[in-house]
Amino acid sequence: MALSAPGLDPCSFRGLFFFQLLLLLLSPTTTMGSGPGPMPRVKYYAGDGRRALSFFHQAGLQDFDTLLLSGDGNTLYVGAREAILALNIQDPGVPRLKNMISWPASDRKKSECALKKKSNETQCFNFIRVLVSFNETHLYACGTFAFSPACTFIGLQDSHLLPILEDKVIEGKGQSPFDPAHKHTAVLVDGMLYSGTMNNFLGSEPILMRTLGSQPVLKTDTFLRWLHPDASFVAAIPSTQVVYFFFEETASEFDFFERLHTSRVARVCKNDVGGEKLLQKKWTTFLKAQLLCAQEGQLPFNVIRHAVLLPAEAPSVPRVYAVFTSQWQVGGTRSSAVCAFSLTDIERVFKGKYKELNKETSRWTTYRGRETDPRPGSCSVGPSSDKALTFMKDHFLMDEQVVGAPLLVKSGVEYTRLAVETAQGLDGQSHLVLYLGTSTGSLHKAVMSGSRSAYLVEEIQIFPDPEPVHNLQLAPAQGAIFAGFSGGVWKVPRANCSVYESCVDCVLARDPHCAWDLESRTCRLLSNPNLRIWKQDMERGNPEWACAPGPMGRSHRPQSRPQLIKEVLVVPNSILELPCPHMSALASYRWSHGKAAIPETSSAVYNGSLLLLPHDGVGGLYQCVATENGFSYPVVSYWVDSQDQPLAMDPELAGIPRERVEVPLTRVGGAAIAAQRSYWPHFLVVTVLLALVLSGALIILLASPLGALRARGKVQGCGSLPPGEKAPLSREQHQQPPKEHRTSASDVDVDNNHLGTEVA
Repeated sequence: MALSAPGLDPCSFRGLFFFQLLLLLLSPTTTMGSGPGPMPRVKYYAGDGRRALSFFHQAGLQDFDTLLLSGDGNTLYVGAREAILALNIQDPGVPRLKNMISWPASDRKKSECALKKKSNETQCFNFIRVLVSFNETHLYACGTFAFSPACTFIGLQDSHLLPILEDKVIEGKGQSPFDPAHKHTAVLVDGMLYSGTMNNFLGSEPILMRTLGSQPVLKTDTFLRWLHPDASFVAAIPSTQVVYFFFEETASEFDFFERLHTSRVARVCKNDVGGEKLLQKKWTTFLKAQLLCAQEGQLPFNVIRHAVLLPAEAPSVPRVYAVFTSQWQVGGTRSSAVCAFSLTDIERVFKGKYKELNKETSRWTTYRGRETDPRPGSCSVGPSSDKALTFMKDHFLMDEQVVGAPLLVKSGVEYTRLAVETAQGLDGQSHLVLYLGTSTGSLHKAVMSGSRSAYLVEEIQIFPDPEPVHNLQLAPAQGAIFAGFSGGVWKVPRANCSVYESCVDCVLARDPHCAWDLESRTCRLLSNPNLRIWKQDMERGNPEWACAPGPMGRSHRPQSRPQLIKEVLVVPNSILELPCPHMSALASYRWSHGKAAIPETSSAVYNGSLLLLPHDGVGGLYQCVATENGFSYPVVSYWVDSQDQPLAMDPELAGIPRERVEVPLTRVGGAAIAAQRSYWPHFLVVTVLLALVLSGALIILLASPLGALRARGKVQGCGSLPPGEKAPLSREQHQQPPKEHRTSASDVDVDNNHLGTEVA
């Protein structure tokens, strides 16, 4: 398989010389992760055609911050800045606008907002913050209304929005935040709205409030400091008898030198009616506990960003999944984690011991006293006694922590939002799928299969410019997930199986929504799958077993026969570049030259590509082999040949289709660039850097003898005085400089001033 090249001319010698320098200066690069934690197997940048997304936008509108899915799953209601939209998402492709209604803040409110030193360009508008389905004929919406929160009912007619009447707009204080930048949460349960937000203009009075419905309006007591002034609410989740609020605040029970943030879960009972004498119109069942999400031996993830409930079928227990970040940076980057909390564990903590504040020491300790019956804070029927209410005023913090199980820990990324669902694979098992929005506008798809830790199937850059993901709405009937941002709404298919072009790639992806169809030889979305001819291996991801035409045992034997061979012709006096597409970030890549080793004197690997200097013995078959999950397979195969003297066909490669391709190359004889990419700029940069390093080393070597001579002069002259000796008192001795010492004008002035002081 050797190339029979003619004798080397001076240009060839020069090319060989430059290539040897290239081997010395270019260091091999490897694909490294951004830190500990799972790496996304595939990453799609914004605008990548392989992961096509649908984008909806409306001229003149921005800040699509609130999303609501209709009961039938065919309409998406969107709360934007000073407008509410109804989008038809039933048809594939870009969502279509059904209709839109405007709800701007009044001119008077905008003027008052500007007088309060708020921006009339970015803040003094009506940002929709609450959008819930009240019943089949009405929605309930709340907005900031230029720092004067307001709410209203919106009529529906065939999923179309009816205009808002001004006389139907009511005050929304306690339901919507004043500032659009403040976090908030709200959930509608049994016709009653449970909201967590800031209750004043300054944003220093957090409140948990119940409005609407037949029950009395209740809220937290600000004077009793049940909530720290910086509390930030992220989710509200209803249960059978209670409603849980998830938030983060500064921990008052810990005494540290800096403010320690902590994540909380608070609980109020649905049947709470408030106190008769004490705690009138206040919650009498408010309790809160600490959420702990941490790895063993590591700092905790103490800042909660979002939480969702995934209902489970009996006998499984419903679980709450939440994303956390840390207030500390380790290694200059922040980390994120996804933790799961069982509702059973949360209920058990709220039935445990209380904490109480020792007023003498100002420290929180475990309450050891007796408890009354019924238990204070419980959802017992009937009004509570004054004694129980007095107890509840000071015993609202639980002693035990709610400990979560970390499912995924990732450094170098901040998760801001999540959506959760389960997907059933071909094996009949349910697999947990997490969609995680990041602070830079990306979406991570994570899968947890069995008892193993979660892994990342893909990363999709949704927003063209870095911007946090503030909302995610999963639409199971449409097989998509929606994300709103400042410029519109993106529709992301939850899987695009067609990007996996081979059975090997389809199985290694371990996407529960995708499986390989042996009949059509395509990777297809799981919808009414044919279990006989569809292949998937979620547990191990073994293509050797799943992609075999017949039954065979699980094996990790390398698959070396290529599916396609790309023919490359040698160009004299040039460096060939054979690219290797990295289909998976989890695979390791290596190059092979048929059955022989790659000649080290005439080849190098740079950025995954193989660089070759053509001469005798470099022709033949070159393969880039990927190894992932213990399975090896060829990614790309090249046949390097000479146009003048082609090589004989290898009998083992007979029957494999071939195609002629042109690869990047750089001519070293005439310095003419014949490829898209040249390495000579790299070579020149490295050469200049090498020259600077050598010059610096030479300066250091020359400076060392000068330093020794200077030090010797100081020893022979007037050096520093030993300790205990006093300086000479005469003017001549005091002004006489040591040898090789240059006296500046400032030194003379200082000496003269000092002398003048002695004379005086």
